[in-house]
Amino acid sequence: MTSSCEPLEITGNELVHILRTPQDQYTSGGGCVVLDCRPFLAFSWAHICESRNVNWNSMLRRRSKSSAVCLEWLVPDKALLGRLRRGDFSPVVVVDESSRSVAELRTESLASMLLTALHTEIQDNSVQICFLQGGFEGFSEAYPELCYISPGSNLPAVDPEPTVTGRRTPAYDQGGPVELLPFLFLGSALHSSRRESLAAAGITAVLNVSSSCPNLYEEELLYLRLTVEDNLAADIRACFSEAIAFIDSVKERGGRVLVHCQAGISRSATICLAYLMHTRRVRLEEAFDFVKQRRQVISPNLAFMGQLLQFETDVLCQG
Repeated sequence: MTSSCEPLEITGNELVHILRTPQDQYTSGGGCVVLDCRPFLAFSWAHICESRNVNWNSMLRRRSKSSAVCLEWLVPDKALLGRLRRGDFSPVVVVDESSRSVAELRTESLASMLLTALHTEIQDNSVQICFLQGGFEGFSEAYPELCYISPGSNLPAVDPEPTVTGRRTPAYDQGGPVELLPFLFLGSALHSSRRESLAAAGITAVLNVSSSCPNLYEEELLYLRLTVEDNLAADIRACFSEAIAFIDSVKERGGRVLVHCQAGISRSATICLAYLMHTRRVRLEEAFDFVKQRRQVISPNLAFMGQLLQFETDVLCQG
């Protein structure tokens, strides 16, 4: 460790006590924050309730070389980053997969770099920085009731294809919209037409990425249409900024947005991938695996994949 001040190592039982302490009993206004250093995909499947994911990527690692890593590169949420730097949270608890002590951490590990950055950049010296012994693996085994497990974790690898009135329902229309994030859903035009399903999922807004699918419930839901053809000449990347801003605006109002095109395979999947890459600062491969595990039929066309790769370079070079 390059930090001059070692973090306090705490057990799972001590973290339970911290998490169950009412916020108004903390000396800091924000109370405790748990920072999870595991990969985004692992975090999305399971994590300590209310914890926040931090991440690192190989492109920034190559750029940093031997220089110190700053919090801005590790914490994609700008609001959280500002609060951490001001010392709004205490304690700040760092969690990795299963390390038993700080002494086990390699200097180049994300947990080690995060601990160093926290000690360097947090302005308030009274903030207690902690490291969880045994990581998420040990904590989740002992206290599963304090952990979030994705509803998709137990889904079968391939869903059976039901037969309806003598014909098979296309795979892309089966089931309902899939939840990617608590406020972000992906589906097909058929899913967007089922008012009961939208209500059951708590959908308040719809992002229609098509050239012909109608907006059926404009008097009840908020809509944004981005007219995009699913062909190799379409410039879907030009829509990324507007789509990301719309999804974020719905999130900030406490709503939920369904992103759809005709089949929920190419155009809408591309928009969701771009959103995940931008807001979570993850590589295309990781975002693709994340979405694919929830909606197996996704398959952006080759031109869209190329535009996503270009977008990846822009996103991961930020900072």
